[in-house]
Amino acid sequence: MFFYSLYSGSSGNSVLVSSEKTKILIDAGLPGKSIEKALHTIDQKPTEIDAIFVTHEHTDHIKGVGVLSRKYDIPIYTDSLTWEAMLPKIGKLKEHNIKIIENNYSNVKDLDIISYNIPHDAVSPHGYSICNNKKKFCLATDLGYFTEEIQSILKDADAILLESNHDEEMLKFGPYPYVLKRRILSDMGHLSNEACGKAILSILNSYKKKIMLGHLSKTNNYPDLAYQTVLSLLTENEVKLNEDIELFMANRSIPSKIVEF
Repeated sequence: MFFYSLYSGSSGNSVLVSSEKTKILIDAGLPGKSIEKALHTIDQKPTEIDAIFVTHEHTDHIKGVGVLSRKYDIPIYTDSLTWEAMLPKIGKLKEHNIKIIENNYSNVKDLDIISYNIPHDAVSPHGYSICNNKKKFCLATDLGYFTEEIQSILKDADAILLESNHDEEMLKFGPYPYVLKRRILSDMGHLSNEACGKAILSILNSYKKKIMLGHLSKTNNYPDLAYQTVLSLLTENEVKLNEDIELFMANRSIPSKIVEF
């Protein structure tokens, strides 16, 4: 299996996950043309996308969902509450492309997709665990905090895209209004760099994990700061880079490097 982060950040999010037989997007939070451009950049075809899974209804996760579904006849999967919240925003879809996830489980060809609850200020936000042939990828962004449920799901993952949204000091003393700062720092907001590092420490085991840091704030973070904050916490706890863990960074505006597992 492999994954790419096509875009990751407060401006828009989309992840491509692929096995030998199946390709899915998780979210499409930029215009359809931007998603198409990113796919072509990594030699992937929009016509080969088998499904789009939606984490929640915020614009930076659904902006291109309707356009891509209509243009390429792609089914969209999410739970009933998120469907209700996002339908007015994405336009009319073909009935056969509206897929409601029940009991947190979906299957697309050779991929098994498990959805799980995440703490965020949306109607019914979810992360996704995608499995094929004993390999597992997890998407865990838009987390107010790192719950025990998320920890247990990520412990046996081979590859993870994990939120490292903000530096707390930059956020507290930055230009955002007080109400927005409170939202981001709350248990329904976003995971800080330090909280991300601590989350990684809680899921490490004898198997090397490939972890990509993503969903960085444009205003309250820098890629180097996020990476070094997380790396410092890992190093302080005697975690060896490239032996115990491989660490990557997602990019805001272009696809990341491929992560194979």
